[in-house]
Amino acid sequence: MKRSFIIIITLAATAFTGCKKYLDVNDNPNVPSSVSESLMLAPLEAGISQYIAAGNGSSLVNQWMQNCVPNQPLPNTVNYMVTSSTFDDFWGSYYVAEMNNLHLLNVQAMANGNSMYAGISKILTAYTLGNATDLWGDIPYSQAFNGVGNTTPAYDAQEDIYKSIQALLDSAIVEVNAGTGTTPSTDDYFYSGDMTKWAKMAYTLKARYYMHLTKAPGYTASAQATLALAALSNGMSSNDDDCFFPYTGTSTSSNPWYLHFFNTTTLTLSSKYVDSLKAHSDPRLPYLVSKAEGTGLYTGNVIGAGAGTLSDFSVAGSFYGGIASNVYVLNAAEAMFLKAEATYITSGYAAAQPVYRAAVATNLLKLGIDTTGAAAQAYLSLRGTLTAANALQMIIEEKNTANFFSQEGYADWRRTGYPDLKVITNNNVAVIPRRFLYPLNEISANPQAIQKATLADKVWWDN
Repeated sequence: MKRSFIIIITLAATAFTGCKKYLDVNDNPNVPSSVSESLMLAPLEAGISQYIAAGNGSSLVNQWMQNCVPNQPLPNTVNYMVTSSTFDDFWGSYYVAEMNNLHLLNVQAMANGNSMYAGISKILTAYTLGNATDLWGDIPYSQAFNGVGNTTPAYDAQEDIYKSIQALLDSAIVEVNAGTGTTPSTDDYFYSGDMTKWAKMAYTLKARYYMHLTKAPGYTASAQATLALAALSNGMSSNDDDCFFPYTGTSTSSNPWYLHFFNTTTLTLSSKYVDSLKAHSDPRLPYLVSKAEGTGLYTGNVIGAGAGTLSDFSVAGSFYGGIASNVYVLNAAEAMFLKAEATYITSGYAAAQPVYRAAVATNLLKLGIDTTGAAAQAYLSLRGTLTAANALQMIIEEKNTANFFSQEGYADWRRTGYPDLKVITNNNVAVIPRRFLYPLNEISANPQAIQKATLADKVWWDN
């Protein structure tokens, strides 16, 4: 792997939006022991928000999920016109900006007896590693952070990566609950040092990655759902448990989703996304979608229709897409929909019904919608009832809406087929991509047979 294994905290603290902590300029940024854990954590959390949860990779995934579209003639990225070099920066964000430095944070925190920082680093590593393997499949991990000279680490099989994720989370739960050493405070933008909430996040991630394997070779849906339900008994349970990064709306603290829509000058919401919300009379529409500046209407851009007038199309709404909106890294709603799906698998749609309905209502409340009002009640009447025929589709579709542009939508689509998507015409790609291409920089520096995988090839669990 071609990457510089040095601490980038100095750069991160000045470049990551929203981060207010800075290093002492007299510290040597190449020496881990010269940088305190409290100064390492804040920019790493900012990076999780900027590069992983709402990064350029997430933007591309949501184009493939047909939620948003560049206002450009085809072909473009929405119909899969990408090359290996497209993914160079994505890979660097995962490995150089995040996982390498999370590894260093963990090593230092363990050496200093600061178990809470060590636990947090493992939780964020599991989150980042999970997103990476779901996009690329087999990736380096066990040999990836063994020192500056290790530029060609072996690739771990995705099944082994998943085992590593669960081991990281198990260890993290022990460490955050131990509560030894220094307690994070204002340097922890996600939870302000609340270890109970960090533990809930870890358990919820365990459930997420158990459920990803419902169709994996050698695994069964019932066994994975049972494991997920056990984890969720200790997981997130209300909107107060949400993990998010706060932005202030200044030039140095701007929500990345806002920047995707306004700094690129061409990205808009798609008609598929906007029209689906309108068709269901979803009361979340004005929170999720802004009215087009030129027409005052909720109007998405039709994928493949060519370039139009930007002001005629909607962009992300104020709750998630404003310049000072939070970026949600993990939502309690996801935990509730995971529970609904796992209950459906183990006990049937009738048992899943109250869990599912509570998940939908909880997300409405999160956006400030009165669930006793006429609009919410009408929506819950339309979308709140599961049947044997629609249960999985409804759970995944509502989860996708509640998770606003999370990469989980892409994972869920691959393993369940929902939401229903049609391939966008492209002479070079006959199917909707099932994975990212390996980046050109990585292919050049650390060649592996697996790097021949195409956009159409499935990752291991995508059986």
